[in-house]
Amino acid sequence: MATPHPPPPADAPRSLRRMRYGYPFAILVLVVSVLFVLVAWDHARQRELRLASQQFRSIAGQQASLVQMHLNSIEVTLRGGASLFAAVDQPTPEQWRGYVDGLRVPSRFPYVLGLGYAVYVDARGLTRLQEAWREQGRGLLEVRPRGHREHYGPILYMEPQSTQNQTAQGFDMYSEPTRRAAMHAAMHTGRSQLSGRLVLMRDVAHPEHSLVLYMPVYGGVEAADSPRLRRASMRGWVYAPFRIGAMLRAALPPAQTRTMLRVVDTTDGGHVVMHQDAGIDATRHAFTHSLTMLFYGRRWRFDFFSGPIASAAPQLAALDKLLFAGLAASLLLFAMTWMLASTEARARRIAADMTQSYRRSEQRFRNAMQYSAIGKALLDSNGAIVENNPAFARIFGRSDGMLQGHSLNEFLDEGDTQPLVTSQMEAFDESGGVIRLTRTLRRDDGEVRHVHLTFAPVPTEPGVDVSRLVQVEDVSERVRAEAAVLALNRTLEARVAARTRELSEANRELESFAYSVSHDLRAPLRGIEGFSRLLSERHAQALDATGLDYLERVRRGTARMGELIDALLKLARIGRAEPDVADVDLSALAEDVAAGLADADPGRAIDLRIAPGMHAQGDRTLLQNLLENLLGNAWKFTRGRDNARIEFLRETDVDGRDWFAVRDNGAGFDPDYANKLFKPFQRLHSQDEFPGHGIGLASVKRIVERHGGEIQAEGRPGHGASFRFKLGEALISATDPD
Repeated sequence: MATPHPPPPADAPRSLRRMRYGYPFAILVLVVSVLFVLVAWDHARQRELRLASQQFRSIAGQQASLVQMHLNSIEVTLRGGASLFAAVDQPTPEQWRGYVDGLRVPSRFPYVLGLGYAVYVDARGLTRLQEAWREQGRGLLEVRPRGHREHYGPILYMEPQSTQNQTAQGFDMYSEPTRRAAMHAAMHTGRSQLSGRLVLMRDVAHPEHSLVLYMPVYGGVEAADSPRLRRASMRGWVYAPFRIGAMLRAALPPAQTRTMLRVVDTTDGGHVVMHQDAGIDATRHAFTHSLTMLFYGRRWRFDFFSGPIASAAPQLAALDKLLFAGLAASLLLFAMTWMLASTEARARRIAADMTQSYRRSEQRFRNAMQYSAIGKALLDSNGAIVENNPAFARIFGRSDGMLQGHSLNEFLDEGDTQPLVTSQMEAFDESGGVIRLTRTLRRDDGEVRHVHLTFAPVPTEPGVDVSRLVQVEDVSERVRAEAAVLALNRTLEARVAARTRELSEANRELESFAYSVSHDLRAPLRGIEGFSRLLSERHAQALDATGLDYLERVRRGTARMGELIDALLKLARIGRAEPDVADVDLSALAEDVAAGLADADPGRAIDLRIAPGMHAQGDRTLLQNLLENLLGNAWKFTRGRDNARIEFLRETDVDGRDWFAVRDNGAGFDPDYANKLFKPFQRLHSQDEFPGHGIGLASVKRIVERHGGEIQAEGRPGHGASFRFKLGEALISATDPD
């Protein structure tokens, strides 16, 4: 019935190719998406850099224009002063002061140190100037530096008249090469001229870079065409000194620009740094831009430097975030593609494994059906046999052709009264579980067999009417064996009951015999004891010391024999008495027993400790006998102890079980002989040392066992003994054979 494995599906190579190309496709998606993000980011970044560079260049041009505007304002101011000197032959200091005060130079041009006038004279003109200066009451005009020169350009006026400006009066600016070059150029060109970098007289102690703007003043003739005529009509210069850094800070406030500036004077091919912002060489600049401009005869190069790329092009930070977002999106897309490829590969592996597992499962099922010794068959929804194995045909004694297509119910006895397709199958369909039942069938040869049927659901497939599996096991031999066992059990039960009755009767007869023997032994013992006593009383003088000793030994032996008989009777009564079960206060009962022991032995001083509140279910008389024996033993074996101590308490062992315990610190016993303690007439101490008859602990064990309990003993010689017991829930009847 086994079927060969089906061939692999035709699209398997195509599936394998899809699995093989899934992961490379995911990597291709990652590479393409990352390249796209990088190209887009680079394009946007270059565009932002171009825009930022253009904006930076525009700002640089605006800043250079602002510098030019400030210089033009100074030049316009000087032009007005030149007009004043051209209109008046020789303005007085008061007139010049009034002109400067009207311009409000300190407020309008805070970087300009003042406005001054320097005269242009030769040696004879200088002498006449000094004489006229003195005649006007202005004191001595001392020209510095001293010495004979062809022409002089001493400072006559300098407003406003601060302490530093007053020290400049008389200084011959024409004697200093840098100033003379600018003054000479202004005289010959007729236009304003800016000096090179220099240090003013007022700043000799603390040098600072400054500039001077000169405006030539001519006397009456406008010499615009001839340098010779300009030099001949030259009267002097109106000038304005100013700080380079202050002028640049006023023209370019830090709040309006984030650029850094370096100004280099490149006149006549030179390279003189006029001004440079701090830290300009220590910063990595994103953009640089240079502008060359002419300012009144000087060529200046403005070098503009932007800040780092983060401040020069702040939009790049947003682009960087977009780059990271794009890369993250690429990775996410790659992860999704990879997961899809992995999921597809895993799904295909699972499908392939499931297909193989299904084939193996189908093969196992077919093998189990084919070679199983238990009959198996597949049934449709109406209970008809669809397929069966050889064992099923053997059990039913029919061929496969006679079975398949027929209802299983046809081959079973009582088919009309116990149909399989009605109530049982409905219950099977509702519960969805397994149904087991035993039926009989009649084979073709007429033999009746007992079979055990097990119905179980099986998965269905579309178009295939198979709903359940039935297993059939021939249990005829087992049914016969069970019947035989039942018959044997009934016979054994009758035999056990008879033996139990016989044993109970034997126990009762044995107890009656022991009781009768004990009573019958008392009469001879009483006779021996009576005649021995009369002999010792009436004929003592006829006996010597040895005879009297023998007679005393006889009397002690008869007394000992009487005690043993009493103990034996007491032990027999324990087994014969019917128990009266009730709640017993063991603590109160132990107090009564201890009081009796103290009354019988008033000379003893014992530390007796009885735990309160101990209760148990049992026979009060038997439990009193138990405590009398245990406490009596402890009382007896602590004799001779100065600090005798007896305890009766409840304790819990390591397993959580509760025990009642009687402990003492008396003579104790050898633990190797503990098994002899609870046997009748067994003693571990001599009669002379501790008198007794050896029945007490045997009675204790019998009482505990009658209560369904257990007793244990522990001790060491010279270190006392401990007896602990527990009681069960029910008592054993006196008629119980056990």
